[in-house]
Formats: sequence, structure tokens, C-alpha cells
Amino acid sequence: MTPSHSFPDLVASCISAWTLCFALGFPIAAASFYSLFGPFNLHHIPTVGGSSIPLISHRGVRKYMRDAKGVLQDGYKLHKGKAFKVALTDRWLVVITGKRLVDELQKMPEDVASFVGAVADFQGFRYIFGQKVLEDPFHVNIIRSHLTKHLSSVFGDICDEIHIAFSELIPQQDEEWVPVHAIQVVRTIVARASNRVFVGLPVCRNAGYLSLAVNFIVDVAKARNFIALFPPVLKPLAAKMTSDIGTRVQEGMQYLEPLINERLRPMEQFGKDWTDNPNDTLQWMMDGIMERDGTIEQLVRIVLLENFSSIHSSSNTFTHALYHLAANPEYITPLREEVETAISEEGWTKAAMSRLRKVDSFLRESLRLNGINPVSMQRKALKSFTLSDGTYIPKGTILVTPALATHHDEDNYEDATTFKPFRFVGEKPEDDVPLVTTSADFVPFGHGRQACPGRFFAAHQMKAMMAYLVLNYDVKFENEGVRPQNVHGVLSVQPDPKARVLFRRRKSSYT
Repeated sequence: MTPSHSFPDLVASCISAWTLCFALGFPIAAASFYSLFGPFNLHHIPTVGGSSIPLISHRGVRKYMRDAKGVLQDGYKLHKGKAFKVALTDRWLVVITGKRLVDELQKMPEDVASFVGAVADFQGFRYIFGQKVLEDPFHVNIIRSHLTKHLSSVFGDICDEIHIAFSELIPQQDEEWVPVHAIQVVRTIVARASNRVFVGLPVCRNAGYLSLAVNFIVDVAKARNFIALFPPVLKPLAAKMTSDIGTRVQEGMQYLEPLINERLRPMEQFGKDWTDNPNDTLQWMMDGIMERDGTIEQLVRIVLLENFSSIHSSSNTFTHALYHLAANPEYITPLREEVETAISEEGWTKAAMSRLRKVDSFLRESLRLNGINPVSMQRKALKSFTLSDGTYIPKGTILVTPALATHHDEDNYEDATTFKPFRFVGEKPEDDVPLVTTSADFVPFGHGRQACPGRFFAAHQMKAMMAYLVLNYDVKFENEGVRPQNVHGVLSVQPDPKARVLFRRRKSSYT
């Protein structure tokens, strides 16, 4: 996912883009000042990590850029159940904490507290992907409805691609431990399995297309981190300096335009009577684009955005879990026994995945402990409002909740900083807390109306990957029992990108 291992270098090389902006002249300096101290006043919300006083607050910006996790944890301890703010280079970020306020925020309608607005501004997607994608995010509803609805029918294809990708990407040397650069291999497996459903065969196995899909998430992450260093007036320029998404879209068209044109002919000839239309998200997106008189270029841009969202989150989440398994190989046996039973009775089906209670809990616990981002539930206030604790939120404010601090709270989880893989397995199946379930104290997927629509697809994909892994491999770290430390960035929590996991193919592999 995000190349956070280079983030300190990025910050060091820029020193601080905010400081540089002041040096460039009064207009830019004024724009930066306006970003933090206007058009609305947030002085009534306590500041963490620095001062609310202009110019002095810049120290807080630098502190947050270097240690977002620590600043958020400090704020959570000091202001739990309330709101606080931290200074970014381009704005104040208001952080709300506690179940009451989090539940209150998730219930707010989109025209009051907007997820899309937050992604556009806070994540910089307005500058990376363009305004049109954000103005009409019809692809989100397609993922929420079509992909979830058809998950059972496409699940066999997902499993098939996972099995083939694992066997091709991890060398099969009997009884020998083979070092594998985990994050790279996992990204490719996730990219192949996801695109088996996104665009189908043979494109999902095309080396050039896969390279584009995997490198695209790195491009977006670099651009996102870099754009965050600049005030709004410079963000479009910063986006062009770090990432040319237009060029990537043109690369994508080389692989997808022939496929799209091939499908357009029967669509135009038979219309809704075309009964042999492919059952994949590209086809569902094409139907949506045609209804809007859109272009092939727009469609390719959405496919790349879909790839970013899927590969970015699933590959990181699965690698975090893989690191826990390699550091604690004693958990392989109970997972393997559960998988063997389910697969022998149900085959490689969605129904079998629903029986993998321990696998599900293992993934959820890893996600709770590590997370995807240090903050979650991003919202932009499109209207001013007052929270139930009396905190006034002016229009234009970006709000988040601190994911890691919430997940590491002893009031929410016993032994909160300890990895307990079967924490969420109940005495009976109905007592389990599934991976996809969101709550005010479990927010990696967000919470409420705007919770991640692709989490059901991602959960089944990751469970299928873990099931195949434990059936066919033993894993461990060379330095047994020691899990590599995560790399924390402003917008990411990344498993150590350099770590290698030792894999050994089992004699009695089970495919």
C-alpha cells in the first residue's frame, strides 16, 4: 500500500512545505494562514501536539507529520469522549472520540457531514482523480449492491485465481524454507483475485496491467502524502508535480479499451436483451457509464480508482495478519483444522468461508490491532452543527475519529494491545463478531451509512487467501517469534515493507 517507509524522507526533503509556502511570498503565505485560521474559528476546541497560536502552531504540524500515532494517542487520553484538534499543513483536523460522539457523527446525513467531501479534500482525491468522479460516485453504489449481491456466483473465480497466483508466486521447494518478500507477493495476489472480478480473464493475469494496478496505488499514495503538505492554492500544482494520473489512465486504456469496445458491440446490438453479458464489475460500470453518456476514459479512471481502494486496503490488512501468523506459527494448526473441515464439506464456496469463524476472528483481531489508517470516519461539515457535548463544528471542518487509539482503549477491549486471535469467536456462531461488523469501537471500515461498501468482498477474499495459505504452507519468520514493527505515516499504517516471511510447501497440500 502506501510507501510509508519513504515518508520521513519525503518530509525531510520538503523540510516543511508549509514553511516553504511562506517563503514564496505574501499571497501564498496568506493562503496558508487562511487555511489554518479562517474562514472559521476553531479556537474553542483544544489543540493537541502544539499551540493554537498562529506561526507557533507550525511546531504542532511538524510533530503530527512525524508522529501522528503518538499525537492522536495523547489527544485521546486527554480528551476522551470529547473533541480536540491537530494542525496539519493545510488545515485543522478535528478529532472526535468516544462512542457517543462517534455514533452521533455516523448518523448524520451526507448533506451535513460528508464522507465524499472529506475524501475529496482531506485525502486530496479532488486533485488526484478529478472532480467528476466525486460528483457522481455511482461506482460506490455498484460495489455496495451488485458486487455484494453477486458474490456467491463470482466466488469460484476468486478462489481459482488465488490458488493459481499462490502457486505461481511462491516457489514450491519441498521441505525447504523459502524467503518471500511478503507485501509484494500479497499485493499481486490481491490484484489478480480482485481483477478476476473487476475485469475478468485474461486481463487480470496480464503482467503489464498488474504492474499498472499495483504501482498505481504507490503513485496515489505518494501524491496523497505530498499534496497534504501544501495549502489549497498549491494543491493542484503539487498533484501535477508528484503524479500524472492522466498518464496512468492512458496506460490503462491500452489494456481495457479493446475489451470495452468488444463488449460495446453486443451492448449496442442487443441492448438489455444481451443475455451473455459478463458477470463482472467492468460490465456493471459500463452499464452505468452508458446511462450517463460517459466516455471510455472515465470508465478506465473508475476501474483504477476501484483497484486502488481494493489493493490498498486488502493487501495491507492481509499482510498484517500474515506477519502475526509467521510470528506465532502455533496458530496455524487450529486455523488449518477449521479450514479442512469447512472445505471438505462445502468446497471452495462462499458458504465454506462463512464457517471459518477462527479465520474471520484472526483477521478482525489483526485489523483491530494494526488498522489501515491512524484515523477513520472522515467527514467534512457541509453545514455548521453542534455536537451533543456542546462542541460547535463550523461549516468546512474536517472531522475524523482516531482508529488506533480507539482500538487500543482498555475500556473497549480487554488487554487491548495484546494480539488475541480468537477474541471475536463466541461460544456459539451467533455470538461471533464478524470481520465486516462495524461499531463505534471498531472503525477500520468506517461506521454507519458510509462504512466501506467493499468490505464484504474484501473479507471473503482475505478469508479465501488465508484458507489456501494455511492448507498449503507453513510460515515463520527467520527471527522466530518476532513480528516486524509497523511503519506509521500521516495517512497509513503499513506492515514493514522490507520484511520477508519464510514459506515451506506442505507435502499434503490441499487445493
